[in-house]
Amino acid sequence: MSSQPAQLRAVRGATTVDEDSSAQVNERTSELVREVLARNHIAPEDLVSIVFTATPDLVSDFPAVAARGIGLSDVPLLCCQEIPVKSAVERCVRVLIHFYTPLPRAEIRHVYLHGARQLRLDLPE
Repeated sequence: MSSQPAQLRAVRGATTVDEDSSAQVNERTSELVREVLARNHIAPEDLVSIVFTATPDLVSDFPAVAARGIGLSDVPLLCCQEIPVKSAVERCVRVLIHFYTPLPRAEIRHVYLHGARQLRLDLPE
């Protein structure tokens, strides 16, 4: 890691579910959050806040439930509905995580899993 002082940064990610069920929203959202944290070496104490969005076709559960389930109970979380664009990826959960890190912005690794991969084909896996 860099020897630079920690700065406030943000990282994006998204995933899709095969069906609108609480179990699958929870499973895929947990996977997404864990992967974002791992790829960017983010410890829970580095987190500032997490914003989740879900497409309008996901109504079975709040994505934030998954974050709480993996131990992020003292981080401010917010769930919102993604705008209903006709050509948008269906059954999609997106995340925006704010955190402190010494990493320069160019080294932040955004994470797109499952059907959401098509949103950012320009990014390495």
